[in-house]
Amino acid sequence: MAFMPAPGYQPCYNPTLPYCREIPGGLRLGMSVYIQGVANDHMKRFSVNFSTGPESGSDIVFHFNPRFDGWDKVVFNSMQSGRWGSEEKKKSMPFRKGEPFELVIMVMSEHYKVVVNGSPFYEYGHRMPLQMATHLQVDGDLQLHSINFLGGGPAPGQMPMTIPAYPGPGATHSKPPLPSMDGPPVFNPPVPFWGRIQGGLTPRKTIVIKGQVSQRADSFTINLKVASSGDLALHINPRMSEGAVVRNTMLGGKWGKEERNMNFRNPFIRGHFFDLSIRCGQDRFKVFANGEHIFDFQHQLTAFHQVDTVEILGDLTLSYVQI
Repeated sequence: MAFMPAPGYQPCYNPTLPYCREIPGGLRLGMSVYIQGVANDHMKRFSVNFSTGPESGSDIVFHFNPRFDGWDKVVFNSMQSGRWGSEEKKKSMPFRKGEPFELVIMVMSEHYKVVVNGSPFYEYGHRMPLQMATHLQVDGDLQLHSINFLGGGPAPGQMPMTIPAYPGPGATHSKPPLPSMDGPPVFNPPVPFWGRIQGGLTPRKTIVIKGQVSQRADSFTINLKVASSGDLALHINPRMSEGAVVRNTMLGGKWGKEERNMNFRNPFIRGHFFDLSIRCGQDRFKVFANGEHIFDFQHQLTAFHQVDTVEILGDLTLSYVQI
């Protein structure tokens, strides 16, 4: 089953290297680029560039270059008219060889804000107009799991790392025509997380959750909930200690019948990042992880429009939630 992202959410899964693709709509204020991958065991360096074209000699608006060379550091620079500018260096290495990572580059009004594994790392001031950047280039000693272009458009001042936990109208998706994702995303919210579904759950609505399973995780929970009654229309409970992903409902205080069949590869692994998409259809939820369809869950709560809350609890950290 093909993964069909909604407009405003542009993931690319397991791309090959070297990676060079056009930035959807061009680089713009308020956009964030999420890169998830694994550093090679023998990593020496890799690079992420916002370039003015797909050619290897194109000017580079933003250059991010971790180097494991005995003097571990990350180099930042720009290249204009074929000439590199003065390097900015941070003598600190946020990446570990052989381990997964999440790199986020946030486009702010005065600089690019770089966040690694949920922690702010560096701010690189604009040297060239960001609108010149048309392509994203990634290459080096790493494996790419996903690249996401998120947000963009007018943004007042600088986008904060965390914004209110009750975003506006949510994303929708099921059948053409594809809807947009209208609500503002939540970056790096704390756990437990509660987010409101404005107007309640409707067919073709999509909820996107990006995060990392804790290194010593036992389990975590994602609930689509009716706040007034406590009913759960969908309960997703990955249990790392059991190697299971349990799905269920709770109506009138009583649990339904568990579903835990594992005819898919468990995407929730201790220490690893995940990208989860929950879509509401007319008769079922369709759930995708890391671009793969992992299960359907038939509606047990027929009045699913009453569902107005997303609840996330347990042994994980969140990097992005879009409702």
